[in-house]
Amino acid sequence: MKALEILLVEDNPADVMLTCEAFSEADFIHHLHHVRDGVEALAFLRREGPYADAVRPDVILMDLNMPRMGGLEVLDVLRIDEGLRSIPVIVLTPSRAEAELWHSSGQHASASLPKPVSIAEFVDVVRTLGNS
Repeated sequence: MKALEILLVEDNPADVMLTCEAFSEADFIHHLHHVRDGVEALAFLRREGPYADAVRPDVILMDLNMPRMGGLEVLDVLRIDEGLRSIPVIVLTPSRAEAELWHSSGQHASASLPKPVSIAEFVDVVRTLGNS
């Protein structure tokens, strides 16, 4: 069975640690890759610089509020890049209410989850994406 390649785009060290801890309990094979902002995310996705050997992620978990380049800007780039727009993006939001708002707003993200990410919620979203 192939490992699920996950790119976490998050600048908050505490949220990164919580997400890594949650995924350490995952009952599926995965590799969690981490970058700190949108600039690094695009370099990873385009395999530029230190990310020349990066794998193509199966899904992106992304915070919106980051330095240098935020999540909305990354979503805009992904939407117009034919080579990258097929990668599902799950937006990480600070609250369940905001996650629900994002889900219903028609933004360019595939789904949204409140932070910190729970494995159960993530698996549910991934299954939903896989069935669509």
